[in-house]
This record gives sequence, C-alpha cells and structure tokens, in this order.
Amino acid sequence: MTMRRPVDASSGGPATAGSIQPLLDSLYQDLTDPVVRDLAWLLFSAGLLRAQPHAPLAEPWASDDEANAAAAWLTQLDRDPADLHASLDATRLTRLGRYAEALLGWFLVHGPAPRLVAANVALRRAGLTLGECDFLVETRNGQRLHWELAVKWYMHLGVAEKGMPGLADFVGPNLRDRFDLKLVHLRDHQLRLSAREEFAWLGYPGPWLAQMFWKGWLFYRAGKGAGLAPGDLPELSAQHGRGWWVTQTDWADFAEREGADGWSVLPRLAWLAPRRIGPGGGQCLPMPNGESERQEGGAGRHRDVDRDALAARRTVAAPVPAETLFAGLAQVHEPVMVAAFVADGAGGYVERSRGFIVPDDWPARAQAFARP
Repeated sequence: MTMRRPVDASSGGPATAGSIQPLLDSLYQDLTDPVVRDLAWLLFSAGLLRAQPHAPLAEPWASDDEANAAAAWLTQLDRDPADLHASLDATRLTRLGRYAEALLGWFLVHGPAPRLVAANVALRRAGLTLGECDFLVETRNGQRLHWELAVKWYMHLGVAEKGMPGLADFVGPNLRDRFDLKLVHLRDHQLRLSAREEFAWLGYPGPWLAQMFWKGWLFYRAGKGAGLAPGDLPELSAQHGRGWWVTQTDWADFAEREGADGWSVLPRLAWLAPRRIGPGGGQCLPMPNGESERQEGGAGRHRDVDRDALAARRTVAAPVPAETLFAGLAQVHEPVMVAAFVADGAGGYVERSRGFIVPDDWPARAQAFARP
C-alpha cells in the first residue's frame, strides 16, 4: 500500500480543488474495492461546473482537516466494505443516478462529516408533488445545506457552424438529455424548493443554503472531427473529468493509436470512478458475510440471485485486445462506454482512458436532437 498524502491543512477555510486532487490520486492508488472507489470519486472528484450565479456549488469539506478525515475513513472502509455492500444490495439498484444517491446517502449517515438531516424530501400542494429535495445536511459548525445531486455524462458535438459555443453542445448518450437544459432545471426549480412556502410546513427549520452537487464526465470527439472541440467554456470546471467518443468506423484507428494493453466494456454501474482490475481477471465484488448466504430455501436463494445480479451490473470483465472487444460488440446500435487499460506491473490493470463507441449515424442524430 502506498502512503496516502494528506492535503495541507494550514490554509484554513474550505478545501479547494487544487488541494483535493492529490488526495484523490492517492486514494485511487490505495483503494481496491470498486464501490468504495466510486464513493471516493463522488466525494472528491472535480465537478463539471464552476459556481453559477444564484446556484452555488456544494463544498463537502469545511476544511482540509475534514477532507483528510474523510479520506482516512474511506481507507478504513476499503478494508471492510461489507456493510456498504449490504446496504446497496438491499436497494436492488439498477439506475446509475440512484446508485450515486445511495452512495452519498450512506456516507452522510456513516461518514465523519457532514450529517444527514433528511433525504428525498417531497413537497406537495393540493395533492400534487412539486418536487423533492435530494439531501438536507448539517455541517459541524451548524450550517444547514440543501444539496441537489446531479451525476451526468455528456458528449460534446463540436462547435455549431452558426452561433456561439455553449452547454447546448453537450448531449447525453441516449439523446434524452442536454447539459444546458439540465442546468436550467436544477438552478431554477430544484434549488428553489427549500425556499418555498410548502417546504416550511415540513418541519425542517432553516435557513437552508441550496447548493448543486454536480459530478460526472464530459466526452470529446476523437478520430474524424476531433478538432471541433472548443476551449473550455467559462461555465465548466477546468478540472472536470474528460473522456473521448469515436464512431464505429473510426474505432480501429483510434484504438491502435491509444496503445492500451487491453479494453473492456464498462457497464452502467461502473461509470463513476476510474476502474482498477486485480490479478486474475474481472472486477468481482466480495460478498458480504450475511445470514442470507447461509440460509436454505427460496428466500435465501432469491437474495443471493439479487445480489449476484447487482454485482454483475457493476463488474468489469478482464481487458481484451481492441479487435476482440469490437467483435464482441457486433453491430453497435447505441453508444457503448469502453475503457482502455494498461498493466500495473502486478498482474492487474488500471484504467488509462474511457469513452464511447457510437454508431456511424449517431453524430447526425445527436445534432438533430441538440439543434432542432
């Protein structure tokens, strides 16, 4: 195990992106459990956005000391993550956003700071649901925060021939989501929920400071058309997670240039943190030593099947050559996320980069969606 380097706590004030990144890099070297690595990514990775007018960003750590305490807690959790696994298994998660919510909620209950007050607080009026506050939390110094969590993956289409580059140039891989529209909804609706009169009736005395807890990755085109990526937009964090996307036709040439030791498809529940694969193959999760594993009969078997299915949805197969991976995908009909891996010198692999292989007609469909 490498020695984790603490961030400098001498400056006081909230931990900054510049001080957090070395800490996250050290955690990636130390942590082996994929779920704990996902939680570390959620807590410590750079967000996609800079602070927006009327939409401040969440700052989980009031000081570098708190950040160091959380990192030490994660290192300890990595040694025995059974309770975390059991909690996730019980929820039967299938959606990536819900997985991220479950991770953050578990930390706010069990981690060193801050403290969870309530989650998924629904606001209703005349029988209609107005929305839900994702997380209400309280810091050690008593500040009350309303966090709206967004974990997103957007693909950059290139700069439009007419008009200024902007967040509208980023779309979700399924072409149902656009960065600028999501930001408007989060800023103008979700963040305002805790300031509504209906919220005051729920019994959570404030005042509450609403903040965006926005994480994710942005993917820029490789291969043909790679030169269309702009410089960073002023709205974007300079440290945001970056990947690539490439068409099916351009894939072979791109993979050859990438020079990876192997490639793997990333299932949706493995889209958070950079992956690490141990010696011997796939990224399998240890099963918690729960009573259900010793039970006989239908109920115990059903729980085991559910747990196995969840593990499969976040397990990354052993890397294979690019041509083998591509043959296994057959005809690509929708974007598929894959990762390039390099050998770690100890029989395992670490992720070098990640991105989407898309159908050849996807860029045109994406343009029609983004710029109707």
